Amino acid sequence: MNLEVDVVFSGGKKVDAVFDGFTVRTDQPEKYGGEGSAPAPSEYFFASLAACAGYYVQAFCRFRKLDTDGLALKMTCASDPKTKLVGKITFELTLPKGFPEKDVEKIRRNVDDFYVKKHLFQPPEFEVVTKRSE
Repeated sequence: MNLEVDVVFSGGKKVDAVFDGFTVRTDQPEKYGGEGSAPAPSEYFFASLAACAGYYVQAFCRFRKLDTDGLALKMTCASDPKTKLVGKITFELTLPKGFPEKDVEKIRRNVDDFYVKKHLFQPPEFEVVTKRSE
C-alpha cells in the first residue's frame, strides 16, 4: 500500500486528513476545547480496527455464500486506568441463525487476524522529516 495523506488545519481544534479524493474531518470533544463536530483522530484509529474486522467477516461470508442477515460485529474498547490507554479490545460477533457450526472457528480466526490489526504486531518504521515553507 502506498498512501499519501495531506493534513489540513481547519481552525480551532479541527484537523483534517485529505487523501484519494476523501476528507476525513476530525475535532476534539468540547471538554478538550474543541467543538465536538467530528470524531477525534484516535477514535478513527479504533474505528478503523472495527471496520477492517467487519470487512473480513463480510468477505468470509460472501466467499462461502453464507447468509449475512442477522450478522453483526461490535467492538468495545476498555481503558487501562493506570496508563489511560486502551488496555483491552473485545470483538462481539453475532452470527446469523443457521450459521454452519463448522465455520464458527474459521470466522473467529478471521476476526482475530485482519490487516489493520497485523500492523499493531509488526509496526511500521516512523520517520519525521522537517523542512521550511517557501
